[in-house]
Amino acid sequence: MPSIAIEQAGGHEVEAIASALAPVLIDTIEGGASVGWIEPPTLAEAELWWSGVLADPGSVTWLARDGERILGTITLVRASKLNGPHRAEVIKLMVHRDGRGRGIAPALLAALEEYAAAEGLTLLVLDTHTGSLAESLYRRWGWQAVGVIPDFAVSPDGTLGGTTVMFKRL
Repeated sequence: MPSIAIEQAGGHEVEAIASALAPVLIDTIEGGASVGWIEPPTLAEAELWWSGVLADPGSVTWLARDGERILGTITLVRASKLNGPHRAEVIKLMVHRDGRGRGIAPALLAALEEYAAAEGLTLLVLDTHTGSLAESLYRRWGWQAVGVIPDFAVSPDGTLGGTTVMFKRL
């Protein structure tokens, strides 16, 4: 099994990267993760969404590659408010089901945290589906829960689920 390479997305490859990330988003949703979608998007919708994320000058995205295939991703979004130059939000840590169990998620998060610290960021925040595997992993990786917002998001089955707001000081 080839080793996983973690790299920062960038350059003029936005369309190619968006196309390569679209299956990761779709698979993550099909696998039951709550990442802002109720139903999996079409390939075109996923590519368009990723193009917007990658074009945002306030965000940085990392990719986990197994050869040419992207199996995981994570994005850091800097606070846009003037009183928040020290903080950023972590969004969309996703690993394709084909890549799970290979240490991709902690490697992506470690790359993001290392970058954030080097950039002088001292506070990271995120939210995740309450009671999910992701929540337990973030806790294991040193994140602290602030609290739960009940009935935050609609699940694919139509029920409302909570989100846990978390932070980590760097």
